[in-house]
Amino acid sequence: MPKFLFDPLPVFAIPVAGSDDVLPVRRIFCVGRNYAAHAAEMGGDVDREAPWYFTKSAAHAVLSGAKVPFPVGTENYHHEMELAFALGAPAFEASAAEAQAAIFAYGCALDMTRRDRQQDGKDHRRPWSLGKDVENAAVFAELTRAGDFGALSDQRIHLEVDGDTRQDATLAEMVWSPIEIVMHLSRYYHLQPGDMVMTGTPAGVGAVQSGQVITGGIDGLAPISLHLERH
Repeated sequence: MPKFLFDPLPVFAIPVAGSDDVLPVRRIFCVGRNYAAHAAEMGGDVDREAPWYFTKSAAHAVLSGAKVPFPVGTENYHHEMELAFALGAPAFEASAAEAQAAIFAYGCALDMTRRDRQQDGKDHRRPWSLGKDVENAAVFAELTRAGDFGALSDQRIHLEVDGDTRQDATLAEMVWSPIEIVMHLSRYYHLQPGDMVMTGTPAGVGAVQSGQVITGGIDGLAPISLHLERH
């Protein structure tokens, strides 16, 4: 019987509100430039033909409330507050109804970004992995079942650093809705239960420093926090 040479990583899982259940995370897809104002502040435009994506590793995910070291290899580490959703059923070439049925739960998330390393990628037409797929840089709060959260409309989405508001918008400002994202993404992947999607960030992103505390929220969902420990 073969045996592992070393212990495999534990499965990263997110608590589900109102139960003892946890959702095991399979893959993390992230939508780029899904708020027009954020696209503008980054010097770009929204691609209204179709959403586009990058990925993060589940191995780099942490739960809300974590205390993590400030990352190495950056002088410009940015916060990005986002709505995330989890799939609870398979989806492939999904219709609108199938996409809606596949969405199991919603939650607050942080897409932490080494902005200088992301800019390196942009400048040299290279992948963004050093900027985006960073240790402890995918942060997830407790999930709320889709039926309990209700329809997405103009719920407030906001983020604070040491209590000072940095991002303040509404979900109505998203270009691509979760249903549209599932419909599109499922043309390219056989989506499965446990796949997570981070839906993009509104305007107001900015740098954080070691020792600072990031908090955020979306109306109707459990809040999120991250503490960047001092060097």
